[in-house]
Amino acid sequence: MCTWLSQRVEAHGAARGVPDWMKITAINVMYDHPVSAPYDHALLLDFIDPSQGVGARVGIELSATSARELVRAIEAALSSPEATSDLQQQAHI
Repeated sequence: MCTWLSQRVEAHGAARGVPDWMKITAINVMYDHPVSAPYDHALLLDFIDPSQGVGARVGIELSATSARELVRAIEAALSSPEATSDLQQQAHI
């Protein structure tokens, strides 16, 4: 069954798009049918800047296993002393 459930997360960053780097202001997160990945369902991530139109996006489709590994890797990276310090500083901004 298709859920079409999605979440939009505000983001501040950049992504490599076509033809160059682009600003990222949001990320759409969904678990649904992928367009290209060879799975029945996948984690779909769209890194976007809506102010620049529909072409300002970088789409990612990951298997559930790969997505969980990515979450673990992100958590490990953000546990580093540098990231912890940066997160604390950003909380005060």
